[in-house]
Amino acid sequence: MKSLRIIYVFLLLIAASACKKALDVNTDPASPQKTKPEYLLAPMIAQMAINPAFDYRDAQFNLTQNMGAQTENNAFERHGFSASDTGGALWRMVYISFGLNLEEMITNGEAAGANTLVGIGLAMKAWGYQLLTDSHGPVILDEAFKDQLKFAYQDQPEVYAKVRLWCQQALVALNKPDVGDYSNFLRNADQLFGGDKAKWRKFIYAVLATQYSHLTSKNDFKTRYADSVVKYVDLSFAAASEDPTIGFAGNFPYSSTTAPGDANPLSVFAGIFGAAGSGRIGQPIVNYLCGGVRGTPTVDPKSSTDPRLTRMINPMVTTSTATNGVYRGVVATRGDLPTTKTIPHVFGIATATAQALFPGKYLFGQGAAANDKPRFPLFSYSQLQFAKSEALFLKGDKAGALTSYTNGIRGHMDFVNLYGRNGLVQAPAITPAEITAYMASNEVVKTAGDLTLADIMGQKYIAQWGWAGQEQWCDLRKHHYSPDVFRQFKQLESSEFFPSTPGKYAYRIRPRYNSEYIFNIAEIRKWGADKNEYTTLETWFSLPDQ
Repeated sequence: MKSLRIIYVFLLLIAASACKKALDVNTDPASPQKTKPEYLLAPMIAQMAINPAFDYRDAQFNLTQNMGAQTENNAFERHGFSASDTGGALWRMVYISFGLNLEEMITNGEAAGANTLVGIGLAMKAWGYQLLTDSHGPVILDEAFKDQLKFAYQDQPEVYAKVRLWCQQALVALNKPDVGDYSNFLRNADQLFGGDKAKWRKFIYAVLATQYSHLTSKNDFKTRYADSVVKYVDLSFAAASEDPTIGFAGNFPYSSTTAPGDANPLSVFAGIFGAAGSGRIGQPIVNYLCGGVRGTPTVDPKSSTDPRLTRMINPMVTTSTATNGVYRGVVATRGDLPTTKTIPHVFGIATATAQALFPGKYLFGQGAAANDKPRFPLFSYSQLQFAKSEALFLKGDKAGALTSYTNGIRGHMDFVNLYGRNGLVQAPAITPAEITAYMASNEVVKTAGDLTLADIMGQKYIAQWGWAGQEQWCDLRKHHYSPDVFRQFKQLESSEFFPSTPGKYAYRIRPRYNSEYIFNIAEIRKWGADKNEYTTLETWFSLPDQ
């Protein structure tokens, strides 16, 4: 019996050894368990476009009236909510698409002395959390990525502070030399800046500038935050040619049977908006482009002094192959009425069933040539100039505000020419003569004494239309949807609001449904996120208290 026990123990040891070898395959040098930090970068940069685009489509574009649905009573147009993962793509980006991959890139980069990658990673982390908290308010911060099943939320003051810390840490890392040469790799993997440290620093300054610009409702904005907006805008991008935009390979020419997985998420080819979805052009942008920044917009216009009208959007559709030349948009909550479905989709699609494409314009085209694909912007020089103008205006420096306001308008003309000519038939570039005529029109302020906040924010609405959904929503919320500031935003009538949140505009989106309401429900209840009115509670950044 003793000998049998010895044999049995011996066999167990052999079996355990065999199991260890079978399971421990990643000790093989050919299959390393520890990924080189640089290999993690490119897929995450792609997610910086893909995830915001999905949330903008589902929520922010509708909340801001940038776009509207073909059908009536869209929940987000009514400032309600959806009991699903709708509006949860930014949550998924920060905790899953970035998630442990980004943490590993930063940690492994520090160990390898890859300081450029560390700086890039921290910049991406700061940018992601800034978007996340401005969408949802309280989010998982200190407990993120811990090995546990329940996660506590922290509110915006703590998240804002951590974003600033990560920005400063990123700047420190970018100022250090690398141990080893990553320049050749980053030229391809870094689809934003090709590893250019100076441009990543400007990106970080853009994150800081926009964060401080959100705090205009604070009692001490003029004395505490306004100068920071100005400082960081001045340190950031100096022209539209420097704007951070993400390129995608796409496919050319267009084919309805070709896989769209590598296409820009805003483009015709990716098609995430869908023919019957929330991609109908909103009436506010039509009004702003046709005399509504300072005056009364033209009804059913066919042309405009503003040269951006014909470059950014399509006129109404009469059949699947023709237009009537009239520009009109969807009025919030009302859908594409009458039922003939004539208001154009951003792709130019006539109806839910028509597949014939008009030239998808602006950022929503496909590219007029194989090497001319739409790019997804993350910030723009123009956008930042308007943020600076707003800060100077509120501080009382109207002369400085006028200069930045003018820079912002001209900067957006350049933006349209650089990034917004991607139709199947490429729109002509805006000419200097057209710009001069518009700058001389009544829609543009000439003297500092005439400048108003509505002038600045109206032009910023145009500059951010169709791509900066989150920032546009921040602007609306920090000014509390004021009709005096946003002259063309349709104020909802009492019957048009979401039934469970009557008469109240939205200030936050619910946490991601699948991960939070299913697995983290105790924390949801702690913050009141299980109540209908949760989405209408103001987020910290728009409140006047300190």
